[in-house]
Amino acid sequence: MQKELKQLMGYRKSIRVLDATLRDGGLVNNFEFTPEFTKALYETNKRAGVDYMEFGYRASKEMFNVADHGPWKFASDDDIRAVVGDNVGGPKISIMADVGRCDFRTDIVKKSESPVDMIRVACYLHQIPGAQEMIEYCKEQGYEVTCNIMAISHAQESDLKEALDLIGQSSVDVIYIVDSYGALYPEEMTRVVDIYRESSEKYGKELGIHAHNNQQLAFANTIECIGDGVNYLDATYNSMGRGAGNCAMELLLGFLKNPKYREYDALKFVQDYMVPLKQQGVTWGYDLQYLITGLLDQHPRSAIQFTKEKRTDYAIFYRDILSVD
Repeated sequence: MQKELKQLMGYRKSIRVLDATLRDGGLVNNFEFTPEFTKALYETNKRAGVDYMEFGYRASKEMFNVADHGPWKFASDDDIRAVVGDNVGGPKISIMADVGRCDFRTDIVKKSESPVDMIRVACYLHQIPGAQEMIEYCKEQGYEVTCNIMAISHAQESDLKEALDLIGQSSVDVIYIVDSYGALYPEEMTRVVDIYRESSEKYGKELGIHAHNNQQLAFANTIECIGDGVNYLDATYNSMGRGAGNCAMELLLGFLKNPKYREYDALKFVQDYMVPLKQQGVTWGYDLQYLITGLLDQHPRSAIQFTKEKRTDYAIFYRDILSVD
């Protein structure tokens, strides 16, 4: 415990903060951010010292109709360049590619031809072989690569350990802990990190944390992971993300002691862009329906529908979720 507290009182130069607002936040508004918003977000990350900015998904245009989504569902290199230019002094650029939902061999070109620095490969446990294939391909193209294994709160420990060993043997740089359902508590996070660390230390990989806020624990769980040695930290401005949202960037930057991170710029972006977004009717953030799915370790899709219907019958919703086999 003394070692962990010592880490939290100072700062580690190895910590990297990643802004996922366009990607996870895009799930809230169908990726329909204005060019002004996107440019301001990039400039804010640049001034605030954020290390990586995720520009969305590199989704398949064969599977998803381009006309039905905003540009960051597909995060083309040309669209990214239009925002960052040569990205002088800015954060590294990342995109996410879901196993089975992207055409990575045609849509991900060599790093030397792209403004993107990092590819985040997202998968479920049953998709590990597909993730391995994507990781190796992206590394061959010259990118930094992460593996984000989703919905781990539903995983059996033996299955998770086997998956981590397989991913550990790959060329991946960072393995992410992803609490997709916002179901984990800080004391559970400590045990999860220990499981991940077995593989990360064995194979020399970094660890990351991507937390959801269903039980208002995204920030607490991120702090817990920092104290346990996790270096890659995801956050979004004003917690914008699917359903209950994520760890708030303004909370995280305020907590980290590294003077390169500027809290003022984060707060100003929330003031100038996130508050107006909510006033326009874009809805995200903690509410009782998300608490319920988090408590019961359920996917938030039912809570998202509950929100769209503007329901407030929380007890009935809880009863109905309990009744689902």
